[in-house]
Amino acid sequence: MYIPSPFQMDDIQAAYDTIKEHSFATLFSQQNGVPVATLLPLILGDENQYLYGHFARPNPQWKDIGNQTVLAVFHGPHCYISPSWYETTKAVPTWNYVTVHVYGEVELVNDEREVMDSLQELVLKYEAPDSSYKLQDVDADLIAGLSKGIQGFKIRIDKIEGKSKLSQNHSVQRQELVINQLERIQKEDEQKIASLMKENLDK
Repeated sequence: MYIPSPFQMDDIQAAYDTIKEHSFATLFSQQNGVPVATLLPLILGDENQYLYGHFARPNPQWKDIGNQTVLAVFHGPHCYISPSWYETTKAVPTWNYVTVHVYGEVELVNDEREVMDSLQELVLKYEAPDSSYKLQDVDADLIAGLSKGIQGFKIRIDKIEGKSKLSQNHSVQRQELVINQLERIQKEDEQKIASLMKENLDK
C-alpha cells in the first residue's frame, strides 16, 4: 500500500483495533492469474497471529486459495473533505480515511471444532450482550447441515500495513477548520473522522 510518511500507522495496536472494529473485510486472491475478491467478516485470533473466516462453498474463490498469499483489506471510517472548508481557494478536494491491509498465507480449516469455534467467536462479537440468540442452542442437525455449506479457513498474518490519512499534511489551523466542518455533519463516518483528527492533534 502506498503510505506517505505523515499517514503511516506506526502503532500496531491501532491496526489491531481497526481490524476488530471494522472486521467486514475484502479478501483478495488470485484465480487462474486473475484477481478475485470476496467481502466477508474476518476475526482476529487471540494472539493476533491469525485471521479466521469462512466461505460459502459455492463461492469458487476457496477452491485454490490454500497456501496462497492473500490480501485482506479492512475499511475504516472515510469521508470527503471539501476545499471550501479551508482558509484559501488554492486547494483541491481530498478524502480522509483509515485502512489496514493484512498479508498472509491461507490454510483451509476442515476440523469441525475449529470451524465451530470461529463461528462462535463471530456470533459473540456481533450479537448484542443481551441477545437471546446462542449458537450452542441451535438445533444440532440444523447446524450440521449448514456447516456442510461453508469452508473454514485461517490466514497466518505475515505483514500488516496501516494508513490513517487525517489531514496531517496540513497546518493545525486547517485541520481544526476541517474538524469543525465534519462535526456539523450528522453522519457516522464524518463524526468518527473528526474524532480521530482531534485525537491526532492532541498527541
